[in-house]
Amino acid sequence: MGNPVKKMSAIDRVFLLLTGLLAAYQIAIGVEGVPAVSLWAYTVGFGILLLAGIMLIILGFEGLDSPFVAIVSTAAPLALSLGLVWDYLPAWRVAYLVFVIVGFIAVTITRVARMGRVATITLAVVHGVAGLIIFGLPIYLSLTGTTPGGFILVGIGGALIGVGGLMLSFLKMGKPVLSQSAILTILPGLLFLMTAAFVAGFTFS
Repeated sequence: MGNPVKKMSAIDRVFLLLTGLLAAYQIAIGVEGVPAVSLWAYTVGFGILLLAGIMLIILGFEGLDSPFVAIVSTAAPLALSLGLVWDYLPAWRVAYLVFVIVGFIAVTITRVARMGRVATITLAVVHGVAGLIIFGLPIYLSLTGTTPGGFILVGIGGALIGVGGLMLSFLKMGKPVLSQSAILTILPGLLFLMTAAFVAGFTFS
């Protein structure tokens, strides 16, 4: 990331461990009453959150520079947003599935090839679209009474995943909204709150 990377503290590792445990819990209990594709997508999304938390605990914040970590982290919002679209926006299923596949391939190619700014912009666009869906759709569904009020927590989790992804994208573009140290200090707690909001939203909806 250019400058020396902040060392991960014990508190950071606790937040990441709790994130992984929450993700594992959601995988174990599943989401009832959803189409098979949505269930598969939600399971993949939470599985990726579990994997990302474990990888960061092992690799530290230096792991964020790994193309593999960036690719894996991008798959989480894509999978979760696909589950929501497949469940609640049937008319958009095929179109969004195409976006998910093309977006993931684009992020993978640009990251593996280390295409610098192009890779960062691609990541920001894909993260941004997926994050907006995870943020906006559950809130809309809750406010219109289509889903129980507790489902709005999934939207809050979407807002947090979007904020985290964009902060890291701007940091890698050299135009950080906060200092590198501040972003890395916030990130583990943000991941925990995000995952907690997702789990609570799916559990109490």
